[in-house]
Amino acid sequence: MSKANEKLPDLLAEAVLKESVPVPDDFVKVQGIDYSKPEATDMRASDLVNAMKTMGFQASTLGEACEIVDRMRSWRGKHIDELEDHEKKGSFDDQGYQKTTIFLGYTSNLISSGLRETLRFLVQHKMVSAIVSSAGGIEEDLIKCLAPTYLGDFTLPGSKLRDQGLNRIGNLLVPNDNYCKFEEWIVPILDKMLEEQETYVAQHGNDCLDANSDTASPIWTPSKMIDRLGKEINDESSVLYWAHKNKIPVFCPSITDGSIGDMLFFHTFKASPKQLRVDIVSDIRKINSLSMESSKAGMIILGGGLIKHHIANACLMRNGADYAVYINTGQEFDGSDAGARPDEAISWGKIKPGARSVKVYCDATVVFPLVVAATFANGQPLKRYDA
Repeated sequence: MSKANEKLPDLLAEAVLKESVPVPDDFVKVQGIDYSKPEATDMRASDLVNAMKTMGFQASTLGEACEIVDRMRSWRGKHIDELEDHEKKGSFDDQGYQKTTIFLGYTSNLISSGLRETLRFLVQHKMVSAIVSSAGGIEEDLIKCLAPTYLGDFTLPGSKLRDQGLNRIGNLLVPNDNYCKFEEWIVPILDKMLEEQETYVAQHGNDCLDANSDTASPIWTPSKMIDRLGKEINDESSVLYWAHKNKIPVFCPSITDGSIGDMLFFHTFKASPKQLRVDIVSDIRKINSLSMESSKAGMIILGGGLIKHHIANACLMRNGADYAVYINTGQEFDGSDAGARPDEAISWGKIKPGARSVKVYCDATVVFPLVVAATFANGQPLKRYDA
């Protein structure tokens, strides 16, 4: 006890002034951004995120997420010429080196928001290997090519909006006319898809129902259907357009859970007694095989629910992902998969025990633009990581 505190009662000194153990040398000091310094003026995103690493709370987890994303996108393995024929699967860079197969998952509300442009950038520049989204994440991308979504307010009354034919997504507004335009656009495509399917079946018989038996087979899977819609929209503002152009598969096991499902439902009456076939089993084989063939696998998951689990479960097939970044606001107290931290996925074998993983508790529209600006879009050459 210091001499200044010798007169304090022992109980008080023990309770309030308990001595600390020596601070380990590897402890990092909490420190924020000093905006009085010239280098803090109009900072680049990568510098800002780097400075946030020592702030604590979610600022530090954001910094960690960017580090993991950089590791994920920068890892390189063997050159394709060094591999046996059976090893020449997975993802390779333009120089022929093995790279991480990156699975990007996002929920439909994020496509409805202005985050769509950020997601489109990643797909346009081939920065991800595969996508998983919910049905809304498919249709809203297409609908935005036909008509805009507008800013509204979280407090707008639902009954009044219903009378006005306006649909609210948080503080966004989608006129009902947008879905009418979507119906006018998609129905002729569904007609053509059904015609191609029926022609193919007539030529090859019912034995051709395996959608994976022939890449040209119009026995549709959700990913084949989405690829076709991306081709048909022919609009460079679309995520799906670039996914089609760059041959990046887009998976949606819940394809009927949205306006597309409505359109497919209506089409069963229009086309009766014929019916468009959509095979979800072939797609689960496709995404799981993509995971199993990957040299390393990384997950970037924005939101929760189906898109989060579908990617994680695919990574289970290879005994876990090597990298994982979750960004969502879900909590784990109710046992939901949406709120679960990466450590829970480790218990299931969906993330490897030694993997680099983090969960950022935040609205993805706030932090994911920062993540992309500090990593994928920072304009810096990739630093190669071999481990």
